[in-house]
Amino acid sequence: MAAPKGNKFAEGLDNSGRPPMFTDPAVLVEKISQYFENHLPVEREVDDGVIEMVYQRPVTITGICLFLGFESRQSFYDYEDKEEFTYIIKRARLTIESIYEENLQGKMPTGSIFALKNMGWIDKQEHQIDSSGITINLKHG
Repeated sequence: MAAPKGNKFAEGLDNSGRPPMFTDPAVLVEKISQYFENHLPVEREVDDGVIEMVYQRPVTITGICLFLGFESRQSFYDYEDKEEFTYIIKRARLTIESIYEENLQGKMPTGSIFALKNMGWIDKQEHQIDSSGITINLKHG
């Protein structure tokens, strides 16, 4: 809904919206590093002498957003559109994605599968068979 004609609410303001959470890429890198350091894996014995590396607290996109002070995941994603922050945000997201991928090797990968699908991973196979001029597309999944 548009503002009514004659609305003077924003008159005199030199900018609009909240100031950015981060203006210095180095500060963002430091905060992201702190998040991952606070979530380092520890060794845990799972079966007779079998040692497994587990995270005391799971590393998540939502977790990093909250740690950095964002009020939504979208605000975090929006920083990826800012040239000076693009690499930093992509690298943080890729690190989290890598942790989910590593968790696929564990005994209960369901949560990681769900998270990876929400990150754009696809769980289906496509086959294309060409026989005597007739193309048949098969999709499984």
